[in-house]
Amino acid sequence: MNSKEWQAAFEVIATLQQVGFEAYVVGGAVRDTLLGKAVNDVDVATSALPLEVKPLFATTVDVGIEHGTVLIVHPLAPVEVTTFRVDGEYTDHRRPEQVQFVRELREDLARRDFTINAMALKPDGTVIDYFNGQQDLQQQVIRAVGNAKERFAEDALRMLRAVRFTAQLGFTVAPDTKQAMVQHAQDLQFVAIERVKQELDKMLVGKHVTAAIALMQETSIADVLPGVWHAQKWFGFIPRTVVEGWAYMLHFNRTQLELMQQYRLTNKEKRAVKQLLLAFDALVERGFTRTDYYTFDEATLVGAVHMARHFTSAGVSEQEVLAHKRALPIQSRQELAVNGNDLQEWRKEKPGKWLQQALATIERAVVYGEVENTKQHIRSWYCNDNNER
Repeated sequence: MNSKEWQAAFEVIATLQQVGFEAYVVGGAVRDTLLGKAVNDVDVATSALPLEVKPLFATTVDVGIEHGTVLIVHPLAPVEVTTFRVDGEYTDHRRPEQVQFVRELREDLARRDFTINAMALKPDGTVIDYFNGQQDLQQQVIRAVGNAKERFAEDALRMLRAVRFTAQLGFTVAPDTKQAMVQHAQDLQFVAIERVKQELDKMLVGKHVTAAIALMQETSIADVLPGVWHAQKWFGFIPRTVVEGWAYMLHFNRTQLELMQQYRLTNKEKRAVKQLLLAFDALVERGFTRTDYYTFDEATLVGAVHMARHFTSAGVSEQEVLAHKRALPIQSRQELAVNGNDLQEWRKEKPGKWLQQALATIERAVVYGEVENTKQHIRSWYCNDNNER
């Protein structure tokens, strides 16, 4: 708790306490600190109303003031401060219609999803734990705060958060909480797909992703969310990036690449997934060629080896792949020692279809070591009577 984020949070708490308000660190920062994990995001909850918080600090931003959240722009690190609150009626299985600010910490903690996330921490290190979150941390259990059915009926995304925490922490879900997930799994269809993807992204790179996907099967969540969520297929494979995770799932869904659109992957993610699947196929079917090393970037090549090793003994290691890639004479056409203007001057011709064909020919010759990547060598090679294109 000596990082600048913690120092900023404690200074914010001290400022609030000096004028008579309660204030504590809450949420994931408390959980992860008790687990001995590094924490970079430290949130504060307070009895002060937003309009009571703002005058106490030089610079604030209303990031979610209607829900009680004000961002304090502290010199060390930004700190989100949220007023103690209870939620109003949920009508969309995701967000309350309104919130009601309260002055009691217990009421605020009671509205949270799981006991391991419903603790508060004082600057002196004292943990306030009304719902036995510390015990559940010790026993490695994910348990809803209060009535699990009510928690999931309020916010269906909480079920995917349970799945995600299973993947990240390797915890098991308490029986009553798991049963409530079974009963409310269908409610996930009402949650914005962007929010679903955020949780799946985090799940996919969790060390216990297989256990998380097994939980999706056991609770029928796998039947609600399209894709290949079968623990047997994922057993033993741990994606190291989000792109690897989606590529691995889509490997079993080659006829349904539209799932990337359905889950709202970004254009950059979609391109990366498609490239990874192409590289994986190339490696498994014939091994990488020099063209493959040139065409695919390092992350794609390494990801393909990681995926392929799960299915068969890949004939090349990640280190060898990187060595081959980095040994290429050039990494892109931009590194060619010549350009279109050079070719036009040599041939005394205007631009046309020939120009791109000529550049592609030179590019391949350089990549395959047929000609050295200098203007002099390329001109001699290209303009030679036997090689002119």
